[in-house]
Amino acid sequence: MAPKAVALAAWLLSALATAQQIGTASPEHHPRLPTKKCTLKGGCKTLQTSVVIEATTRPFHKIGDPNTRCTVGGELCPDAATCAQNCALEGVDYAAHGVATKGDSLTMNQWLKAADGSYTTVSPRLYLLAEDGNKYENFQLLNSELTFDVDVSKLPCGMNAALYFSEMEMDGGRSALNQAGATYGTGYCDAQCPKLDFINGEVIPSLFLSRFPTRSPILQHPPLLLPTSRNKKGFS
Repeated sequence: MAPKAVALAAWLLSALATAQQIGTASPEHHPRLPTKKCTLKGGCKTLQTSVVIEATTRPFHKIGDPNTRCTVGGELCPDAATCAQNCALEGVDYAAHGVATKGDSLTMNQWLKAADGSYTTVSPRLYLLAEDGNKYENFQLLNSELTFDVDVSKLPCGMNAALYFSEMEMDGGRSALNQAGATYGTGYCDAQCPKLDFINGEVIPSLFLSRFPTRSPILQHPPLLLPTSRNKKGFS
C-alpha cells in the first residue's frame, strides 16, 4: 500500500476559524528550527524548516479593526463566507507565547513570569513548516524513523508534553475562504468523545463533561505534534 504522507507539528486545540483573511496589524515571523533528513546513500541534508503557532492562539478580529474580536458563530462570523469577508488572523509574538528557538533547539514554556512575579499559562501548540513557509513539513515514515531529544531535567512534576502525528491538509486547508492556511497554523482538528461519569454504576448527568476541544488551562500542556496529510488512499 502507498505510504501516507506525514507532517510535523506542536500543541493545543482544533482550528476554530476555517475562513479568514490575513491581518496586517502584526507581522508574522516564524522562528527557525532547522531539521535534518538523512539517507544511507546521501547522508544528512539540513532543511531550513521553521515552526508556526496554532491558529486558535492568534488574535482573530474584524478586518481593519484589531480591537473588535471575531467569534465563530457570532455576528461577524456566522458562516464561512461571511467570516472570510469580515475577519482576519494576525501574526504573534512567539516569545510572549513561551516559544523560543536556538539553532536546532526548541523551547516551549507552560508558564511565563511577569514583572510582578506572577505567572501566566501560555501552553503553545506548534507545527513544523516546510522550507517555503507555506506548507507543513511532509513526513513519509515508511521504512524510516524520526529521532529527537527531549530535555526534561528542569521540569517539575505534573507536566505533560507530547510529540505526535495528526491528520491534516499540508497547506492547512488554504482556499479562497482561508487565505491564511498553514502559514498561520490552520487546519488542526482534535475533537474527542464525550466523557460520562458513573457512580455506583449509574450515570451522573451533573458530572457530564464534553471533551471537545477547549481552552481549559487544565488541558493546556505544551506538546509537539505531527500532522498527517489527507487525500491518501493507503497507510503503511
